[in-house]
Amino acid sequence: MTAKTEGPYLVTGASGQLGRSILDRLLDRGIAPIVATTRSPAKLTEYAARGIEVRRADFDEPWTLEEAFAGARRMLLVSTSDLEPGQRLKSHLAAIDAAVAAGVEHIVYTSLTNPHPDSPITFAGDHRETERRLAALGISRTVLRNNLYTDLLLASGAQAVATGRLVAAAGDGKVGYVTRADCAAAAAAALADETGTATYDITGPASVGMAEVAAVLSSLAGTTISYVPTSAAELESAMVRHGMAAPMARLLVSIDEGIAAGHLDVASTAVEDLTGSEPTSVAAFLRANAAALSGRGS
Repeated sequence: MTAKTEGPYLVTGASGQLGRSILDRLLDRGIAPIVATTRSPAKLTEYAARGIEVRRADFDEPWTLEEAFAGARRMLLVSTSDLEPGQRLKSHLAAIDAAVAAGVEHIVYTSLTNPHPDSPITFAGDHRETERRLAALGISRTVLRNNLYTDLLLASGAQAVATGRLVAAAGDGKVGYVTRADCAAAAAAALADETGTATYDITGPASVGMAEVAAVLSSLAGTTISYVPTSAAELESAMVRHGMAAPMARLLVSIDEGIAAGHLDVASTAVEDLTGSEPTSVAAFLRANAAALSGRGS
């Protein structure tokens, strides 16, 4: 943790899961003033009641963004989840340009682990080019390269518990899984504290492979759950056969391909460095959410 900065602090995409969690962290720390932007302000009524200024900002309407960002000194640009080819990057670039025009002094950006040209992950290029624009503009910035959410293991873990098989095209690759809550804590700290221009790998405490995930699930379920490696082509075909839209299947399988190639095998101390608290391990997270894995959770 480092010295506190001066606001106003602005969070984009604030009505999403990560955005809301970031707002909660900022409020818990007594950070003010906070501006939260979203295309649906009604979704943040509870936060407006807690003293946050809520503004409408739609990245699909870039001409509105400079006004929405006006007055902010530090901005957290939460990467969008738009799957339309090219749209995510277009939105990010519009937001960055508007922030600079509005006089924002520092931008925190939620990126991806190793978004390099050789990454097979379909959206890696969006993050790479967003980082490139930030660097080209020379604005003070903090890039948070978030690894995969541990939270994503709840869906695949529940299916594995139900079938006794954890199927993936990840080979023997490992992932520095990090919880969404730890990502939110790191983002809130990066926004509120003086970090200067820096890039952090936001990860859990250790890299974990699918066989290790299967072992944790086996322990929690009280039965043997096997990791079943498969090919990317076979997994993608199976997803589509079971009703998943082809673009989503390609995206998900590309993540497995990235894991298999070692692109997400990164573990760092950044979460603790930024927040002062150790990140949650995969085993601890799954143990805390055991009910969801067995179908008893919400």
